[in-house]
Amino acid sequence: MSAGFAPEATLARELATLAQQGLARQRRELGTACGAHVDVDGRRLLAFASNDYLGLANDARIVAALAEGARQWGAGAGASHLLGGHLHPHQALEEALAALVGLPRALTFSTGFMANLAVLPTLAGRGAAIFADRLNHASLIDGALLAKAHGAQVRRYPHNNVAALARMLAASTAACKIIVSDAVFSMDGDLAPVAELYALAVQHDCWLLLDDAHGFGVLGENGAGTCAHLGIAPDARLILMGTLGKAAGVGGAFVAGSEALIETLIHRARSYIFTTAAPPALAAALCVAVNILADEEERRAHLRALIARLKARLKGLPWQLLPSDTAIQPLLVGENHAALALSQALWQDGIWAPAIRPPTVPAGTARLRISLSAAHSLDDVDRLADALARHAETQFSNQEKQP
Repeated sequence: MSAGFAPEATLARELATLAQQGLARQRRELGTACGAHVDVDGRRLLAFASNDYLGLANDARIVAALAEGARQWGAGAGASHLLGGHLHPHQALEEALAALVGLPRALTFSTGFMANLAVLPTLAGRGAAIFADRLNHASLIDGALLAKAHGAQVRRYPHNNVAALARMLAASTAACKIIVSDAVFSMDGDLAPVAELYALAVQHDCWLLLDDAHGFGVLGENGAGTCAHLGIAPDARLILMGTLGKAAGVGGAFVAGSEALIETLIHRARSYIFTTAAPPALAAALCVAVNILADEEERRAHLRALIARLKARLKGLPWQLLPSDTAIQPLLVGENHAALALSQALWQDGIWAPAIRPPTVPAGTARLRISLSAAHSLDDVDRLADALARHAETQFSNQEKQP
């Protein structure tokens, strides 16, 4: 490497600044499979860090299906879906997903990010308008930016503010309108006002794109997601994105919608057309996972019991538990270094609860993102609550002693 390379020195200074601001990130290497209790850096930890909401990531039935899928279908698809890489397990998975969410067709992608990069640039070109919640996931934001580069207008409305959205829609003369929102917001755990968004989509003849990454599998009858949870019937204007590496426990994502929508994505979505299909063994494993999450209601019931226990146990702490009835339970701390310090204190107790800081969340709202899983026990939740209570007592006792 050449000495004195200025661009690299600039990067080093920027990284140092991030560390000073309490914004540096650190990857942790797990020595065990995903679960409620994991080995990290040689230590056994109680983990509240994953999105494995139903505890399926290490389910023996899914692991066996993955192994058998590899034996039968090989390690890789060998091509893109349109050029010989669409194998029987891929087709079976798409049909199972469409049936579960109650929409005519589904299309699978390697990641949720790729799925969201597919929809908006495909549907929204010149003359179209996108209306997006300000707290949407980064993949929806980037999808909207790609659509903007193709000539679409992008308007962002205040978080969950239906009245502001209604005014924007009424003022728009765009030929094609798309309302875009997370269904469950990944850092706050709150639900979008989906029923109201759907009503506006009907009134203004809009598409409604919902990113249900954190609702699919967890909410609704058979885990069909947020729309099922709220009693919203399938509709041609509805576009549903769900991920398969959270509640489903494996990986990948899907978009579900009308026949015409899915065929349009197959023909025009660049992040679908120009990539090798995911390994068919993953699709085989996901077929089993989808059946499990649909059939085993007791997993969702246990998760709801864990959520209720945590909310009850954390009442009265100096940190605010944001209002959420989902597996995502954010504990608002505020300042970056304070959130890091609380996370580190729990780490010393053998508990992993990551600190989330800007730009993932707005400045001044750093938090612990406590992710619950059906793999946790009530005792696990009590252990976390007891530790937080101890640290709250110590912190505020020390503050009272200061002059």
